[in-house]
Amino acid sequence: MTPTSFIAAISPAARNAAARFKVPASVTVAQAALESGWGAHAPGHNLFGIKADSAWKGETTIQATHEWNGHQMVEIQAAFRAYPDWQGSIDDHALFLASNPRYMSAFAFADGAKFALAIAKAGYATDPQYAAKLQSIMAAHGLYALDEPAPSAQERG
Repeated sequence: MTPTSFIAAISPAARNAAARFKVPASVTVAQAALESGWGAHAPGHNLFGIKADSAWKGETTIQATHEWNGHQMVEIQAAFRAYPDWQGSIDDHALFLASNPRYMSAFAFADGAKFALAIAKAGYATDPQYAAKLQSIMAAHGLYALDEPAPSAQERG
């Protein structure tokens, strides 16, 4: 999937989740692009690589992944959450952010760049360049426009 087709495919779901959970759509799309390689690695529609722990009651898919065992990186088979569609994955990710006190400070920002920086500072990823990578994707692909209110039917004519 090209970046353009990926953005077109998941933007409606990201905007829908933004309206309900207040996670900027620009951030959701950038995270999904970064985490899934523009949709190339999203088994079970899992755009964010979210593992299925014992509390997860939904569908799963078993995938190979790499983890640090304290001495070296080893390949393991792990259960990952599976969703019926992109909306399910995006909603679950947005709910995770919205319900986790660790990320509460991010919700002070409607601006995608500031929200991305806040979740990175709160420890979303171990990559020290995570926020910069998200911001680069958002800028390069015009994702900030997704955070603007959708035109009303009257404005569309």
